[in-house]
Amino acid sequence: MKLSLKKKAVDSGTEKAKNVISNDSKFAIVEAYKIARTNLVFSLTAMNNNCVAITSWSKGEGKSTATVNLAISFAKMNKRVLLIDTDLRRPNLHNLLKLENERGVSDVIAGMGEFENEVHRNVISYLDVLTSGAIPPNPSELIASPNFAQLLERVKEEYDYVIMDTPPLGVVADTLLLKDYVGGYVMVVREKVTTHGDIENALQNIHLADSKVLGFLKVGCALRSKGYKGRKYNYGYNNYYYSR
Repeated sequence: MKLSLKKKAVDSGTEKAKNVISNDSKFAIVEAYKIARTNLVFSLTAMNNNCVAITSWSKGEGKSTATVNLAISFAKMNKRVLLIDTDLRRPNLHNLLKLENERGVSDVIAGMGEFENEVHRNVISYLDVLTSGAIPPNPSELIASPNFAQLLERVKEEYDYVIMDTPPLGVVADTLLLKDYVGGYVMVVREKVTTHGDIENALQNIHLADSKVLGFLKVGCALRSKGYKGRKYNYGYNNYYYSR
């Protein structure tokens, strides 16, 4: 399958790398991601699946940053992790992580590149990243193609965990096309932005697709702790809720 793809323009609205966790990040934020990671490991083990999709209802809720941070947390377990950007309409991980090679998923699926050449190895220890690549004229068809299924089958064998950054559920339907490959979905919700109606719509869409929500990752919330003398952090992560 050969397609003509166009180069992606830089999206000035892409989330800033300053919110990606590192050795200098606040202890409370790092620990919150560890809690989310632990809960998710148990969920995926119960589902006998090592692949998870991270989504949100609308864009701008911090989904891509949260996905990167969750992948970093998994890699800190010294497990081989592949982070994939499956939003073929909008550059997320490429700009967020400041990666040089713009080729990625769409190029591999369309037969215009090989996985070995397009994947970014060891972005941090144990973490590889496959960006979305060039913008195709038919994103949904590519995600639903046999070539994409073969790619996921391969990487699920090669890696301990595969984490996918997916398009917002309320924007396009591409995310639900992944339901047969993943153990379930984690939905990112932003404090004072995501509404109860958004969550209800997301749950309904995922349920109708015969899949499940493994949990909710709440971002953009202020952290308060006696240990931190009441200091507030403007960008925090402190809740992971299971969906029963």
